[in-house]
Amino acid sequence: MPWRTDVVYLYDGTLQGLLTCVFESFSCKELPMHIYTQEECELSLFTAKWVDTDEEKARRVWESIPKKISTRARQLVLQSFYTCLPDKERHILDFLRLGYAAGPSVTERITDERVFVLQKAVKHLLNEAHLLKGFLRFSIHGNVMVGVIEPKNYALSLIAEHFCNRYPEESFLIYDKTHKQALVYQSYQAVILQLDSFEIPKEGEEELRYQRLWQRFYDTVGVEGRYNPKCRMTHMPKRYWGNMVEMAPRENHSDAYADKPAFTSLTA
Repeated sequence: MPWRTDVVYLYDGTLQGLLTCVFESFSCKELPMHIYTQEECELSLFTAKWVDTDEEKARRVWESIPKKISTRARQLVLQSFYTCLPDKERHILDFLRLGYAAGPSVTERITDERVFVLQKAVKHLLNEAHLLKGFLRFSIHGNVMVGVIEPKNYALSLIAEHFCNRYPEESFLIYDKTHKQALVYQSYQAVILQLDSFEIPKEGEEELRYQRLWQRFYDTVGVEGRYNPKCRMTHMPKRYWGNMVEMAPRENHSDAYADKPAFTSLTA
């Protein structure tokens, strides 16, 4: 009996919801054209089918991946879910279908588009998370440190452990402006929340003074003769500059190069 393909799945956007969709696909012998969240749902000529998240079905799929494929395959699925890959849900389903048939060797099939597309997306995710660990800047608001990022991927989950270990005694919030999520850490507990809106409080005078000191230090350690904006953008991609204190416009600086910060490797 051929698998039904004239259907589109709708789910709640969670990993458990996606795993439930995988279970639904196999149990009903359906190969959905797309798997969308409610927000992503588009006008389609195909039947839209809402798939309710089922924790038990999700658990069965999750536990089956290392048993029938490999632990590495499950890690690839998890990391792929946090990428900005278009139609990632359908790509993950295609990968799992291949994996259940091919077994542990599936992650080595880098020439297979179903594997390569996920590995490429995960590489982009991991690189972005690595850069954010160095480019994230905190400002002090009362007793809380607040940082803002604008990643392409859902990188909060990947950088959470790094900052929780780095600042175990502090209270901090990292706001993902792109996806409207916030990592909140306090009293040795961390949680990622979905926020409809978030407005950063205005910095106090002491915080502004420290920002000016950091900008002055950044400008001072630069070497005029080695000023190379193209090289700087290679090491410090320009799309991160909007949330970096040292790249903000200078005010009340007497430095000759205050309007063009010199290249430096300092990123932490």
